[in-house]
Amino acid sequence: MANRHLDALYISHPVSIAYLTGLFANPHERLMGLAITRGGATLIVPALERQNAVEHSSGAEVIAWRDGEEPFELVGRALGGVVEIGVEKENLTVHVAEVITTRTGSSELVDVGGEIRRMRLIKNEDEIEKLARAAAITDQVAERIVPRLRAGQSEVDVALAIGSLIGALGGELSFPPLVQAGANSALPHHEPSSTRLAAGDLVLLDFGAAIGGYKADTTRMAVVGQPTAKQREIHRLVLEAHDAGIAAVNPGVTTGQVDAAARKVIDAAGYGEMFFHRVGHGLGLEGHEDPSLDPGSSTVLEPGMVFTIEPGVYVPGFGGVRIEDDVVVEESGCRVLTRADRSLKVV
Repeated sequence: MANRHLDALYISHPVSIAYLTGLFANPHERLMGLAITRGGATLIVPALERQNAVEHSSGAEVIAWRDGEEPFELVGRALGGVVEIGVEKENLTVHVAEVITTRTGSSELVDVGGEIRRMRLIKNEDEIEKLARAAAITDQVAERIVPRLRAGQSEVDVALAIGSLIGALGGELSFPPLVQAGANSALPHHEPSSTRLAAGDLVLLDFGAAIGGYKADTTRMAVVGQPTAKQREIHRLVLEAHDAGIAAVNPGVTTGQVDAAARKVIDAAGYGEMFFHRVGHGLGLEGHEDPSLDPGSSTVLEPGMVFTIEPGVYVPGFGGVRIEDDVVVEESGCRVLTRADRSLKVV
């Protein structure tokens, strides 16, 4: 607020509220907001979340509203009389922006989403410790799920088994697990279906555990029956690109340079057109957050940044291979948090 000469902030993204107060809650369609003025902070929550907010949030007065009541009246009361309000425009609809302006009399809404994302970009020791614990559970799941794979299982069967293992080991789901068999493995965002694992299929497993809201993310590969020469070749190539990407991670290097280190390996082998996504994305309270390791991106790596390295090659009608690990930037390079065996497993 001081840097931007703002009178108040209205924070509406649930992840930002969790980061700033400790309250993890999904209000769904109901209003939840954090109003911050120079006089203090007010956390406005649905009555459904009141007890959760009182027990887990810190540094803010909690005010709850019931279904049928007008929550924007509380927002106006908390922010009334201020001139400039900092908001997260990416998380604010035009309707809500208009209502806030009307109720508060504010003359300007200033976007502060970038500042909050930058605050979250560098993880502290406690955040890194949670990410490391989440990664350790993820590794255990990776080692346990592959021996359970069998021809005839559906992708949904395997996804449910992954979720069950994460819970049994004390974690929560970072995101719904992805299980992609055969030609489906060439579709990076294919969700588990009734497709059944069959002889000769590549099987892509993308999943992660979470601890205290902090999310791990890994991808490992298996094949049903003995792999073909082409399957081995593509897996070897992707693993080489993965290792090159990790080797490039150092303070002072740009995110684009890390992407280029991995991409160069795949391009040289003639599969460049089949690696069509960035090499990685940030991890923390969200499964995808800053930094984004896009081709040509210019974010300079600093100690405390945590992100994935996940090159892939996807051949339509044949299948795809992706190998993904989580890394934290340190003063002397990086530490790999997810360590499960990266070989092409035969099931």
